[in-house]
Amino acid sequence: MGKRKRAAEDNARGSEILFNHTSHAIKKPKRGNRAPVALQIIAGTYERVLHGISATIPGHQDSTASTNLGVDFADTFLFNAHASAIRCLALSPPAKSDKVILASGSSDQTINIYHISASRISQKVGRGHSLPSMGGRNIVENPRNRELGSLQHHAASVNALKFPTRSKLLSAADDSTIGVARTRDWTVLSSIKVPIPKAHGRPSGDTAPLGGTPAGVNDFAIHPSLKLMVSVSKGERCMRLWNLVTGKKAGVLSFDKTLLQAVGEGRWGRGEGFKVEWNSQGEEFVVSFEKAAVVFGLDSNPKGIIKTSPPSKIHQIHYVDLGVDGSRYANPLAISTEDGRVIFFSADSKATHDQASQIPVWPAIGQLGGGVESFGSRIKDFEYLTVQREQNTARAPLIVTGSSDGVIGVWALDSLSNLGILQPSGHVADASKSFNGEHIDRTTTEKIPKIGQLLGKYETGNRITCLKAFVLADMNDEEDGASPTPNNSVETNGSTGITSDSNSDSA
Repeated sequence: MGKRKRAAEDNARGSEILFNHTSHAIKKPKRGNRAPVALQIIAGTYERVLHGISATIPGHQDSTASTNLGVDFADTFLFNAHASAIRCLALSPPAKSDKVILASGSSDQTINIYHISASRISQKVGRGHSLPSMGGRNIVENPRNRELGSLQHHAASVNALKFPTRSKLLSAADDSTIGVARTRDWTVLSSIKVPIPKAHGRPSGDTAPLGGTPAGVNDFAIHPSLKLMVSVSKGERCMRLWNLVTGKKAGVLSFDKTLLQAVGEGRWGRGEGFKVEWNSQGEEFVVSFEKAAVVFGLDSNPKGIIKTSPPSKIHQIHYVDLGVDGSRYANPLAISTEDGRVIFFSADSKATHDQASQIPVWPAIGQLGGGVESFGSRIKDFEYLTVQREQNTARAPLIVTGSSDGVIGVWALDSLSNLGILQPSGHVADASKSFNGEHIDRTTTEKIPKIGQLLGKYETGNRITCLKAFVLADMNDEEDGASPTPNNSVETNGSTGITSDSNSDSA
């Protein structure tokens, strides 16, 4: 009897050690500690794999500690999503069902739709499964993550996906169309046709067939009012404005020759915009070129130029909402570059002016990554998140980056008050104030301060092309109902339907 009892205890202890690598990620925090923060990260790759990773940032006692807290990573799903490389991802706003809709676009002309759980994995039976791994990876399977189907209303590579509301999905492709699909029954409501540009020579580096013309929509951005959209296309040195109420063209704004020379797009350059995005207030938007970007106001006149030092290719642009009212630093612009940096820019009264175009050149106010922190590979995409770890406290900013070498990084972003740029009361200080005892000239980019720290990084083993992330909420015990599956029926009318029934047909 004693021998059997000791054997049973040894087996129980062995199973506890086997699954100990996932238990700390979902263990309740001790009294007095901050609650851990859980993130869901989704990465699209060149290898056609859609990789889901959960990142848990543990709580700590000292809120002012600057030491590396460490991040616990675990694989949550791994979908063999497409027949070719994944080019773009989109996430819908969360709903009462604690689920978000994930859309992935690929060069195989299809859009795949998924339901992803927006809550943390519970230890209840049937909710989450911890699986052993021979490769040393933590695997926590969530049965609520599932594939819904696919949309096939495009005839070329899908380049951009956006959810203006939970009820609508917009997609742009190389077939020079922007499709509008309804998420309630996945019906394609409308298809906006973008004109194909006329051939004016062949710029270097394009992949158009012999005798063909580079065509297709690179990116588009929707105004927060949901009534206006800006798009940029291949082979066009202009941007197009669209009226989303009628679904028709509202205007064409050509890039001035002086402006293109100021951003490094000379005679032999493409001169086309690659990315476009509105800020959260809808007062300005930015268009990125190969190695620079231009900020436009509501009057469509350029108000600032973004340049990196040293010059580097731009891969992604996002506005960062810091939640500080009445400050020109409240909504800085962040870009990811070829040399593995995320650089932050903002308008400044002491900014220099380009000699040819006389447009202000916005100074850099901070950066993350780079070769100093072993992030020398290009950052293809990144996400800005805010988390509130305690009640009645400020929201802490986080940056999640995805590199082409397969590394995902989670960064803690410092507040601008720590940089001497923004006073604790919200008033702007002198832009040339010292940082850590060193004088910094904000009008130049010779010395850009580091404004965050790396909390943890994860090797996915695949080349990342695009990335999305969101903060996981607490588990909801209510079960979700059935979800509609996508179909390819087309319902074409004059209106896009984005603003008409945005509240009535949420999935």
